[in-house]
Amino acid sequence: MSLAIARRVLRIEAQAIQDLAGRLNGEFERAVDVLFTCKGRVVVTGMGKSGLIGRKISATFASTGTPSLFLHPAEALHGDLGMLMRDDVLLAISYGGETEEILLLLETVKRLEVKLVTLTGETGSTLAGISDVVLDVHVKEEACSLNLAPTASTATAMAMGDALAMSLLERRGFNEHDFAALHPAGRLGKKLLRVENLMHSGEFLPRVLLSARMPDVIYEMSKKGLGMTTVVDSSGRLEGVVTDGDLRRIMEKHKGAALEMTAAECMTKNPQTIEPRALASVALNAMERRKITSVVVADNDRHVLGVVHLHDLWTLQLI
Repeated sequence: MSLAIARRVLRIEAQAIQDLAGRLNGEFERAVDVLFTCKGRVVVTGMGKSGLIGRKISATFASTGTPSLFLHPAEALHGDLGMLMRDDVLLAISYGGETEEILLLLETVKRLEVKLVTLTGETGSTLAGISDVVLDVHVKEEACSLNLAPTASTATAMAMGDALAMSLLERRGFNEHDFAALHPAGRLGKKLLRVENLMHSGEFLPRVLLSARMPDVIYEMSKKGLGMTTVVDSSGRLEGVVTDGDLRRIMEKHKGAALEMTAAECMTKNPQTIEPRALASVALNAMERRKITSVVVADNDRHVLGVVHLHDLWTLQLI
């Protein structure tokens, strides 16, 4: 019985969203234009279930490059209306288009000359009639067996909000680096951390000159604890790396004479590098592809900036 009900609910909501896609027209483009050219914030408002959907839509806007906040219409009538500024755009969600608390805001909205974009299932409603742009999110039926509880209608409102947010994301040229800047915490934020935030640099960067003797190379590797060292010229430009594996091979081949050799004679030339603003996940892919445990961070002229080690990514639980 429960499975049958669940399948019915999902079919109705999926169909409602599919119908919504078929109704998209020039009004949607107008809505995106209004939101994109907004000089202030996109202020989202709605009561009840529409308010809950509005909070999510506002959060999605804010996390994808469109400044946004949620304004509770009832609280707005008791002082929070000051959150709405002249350069903002108000995005109102009201399925029936007659939500009293939202209608009471309209005098202020018009006084401030704030653009009004409305998501509603009743395009002939009072709210729709005074809106600058109206997006039709009506549904044929709710997924509720009583056809009362907001289900399919909230699904279409949520989907329309996502469609607006993703259209704005593309219009703004919002990319993975922008996304990383707005998501510094949590599992998602960890995956989007840049290499420059993880690398060992400054006094923690293992680095020797080409002329360094092997005892000095071994000391530097031991001191910095990354199992490798970069080898640079006098200008700090990367020439190669010496790893624990290189040391073992050199010692096996040259025995005691290895200690008289220089870094230039023992290094692996042309090592893998990565630019500092690359994502941590890119660094991990590079290490896995080359079967190495560290990667050198360098600028476009191959000047060494730091080193990222596999252990750094392990602590982020990227692997």
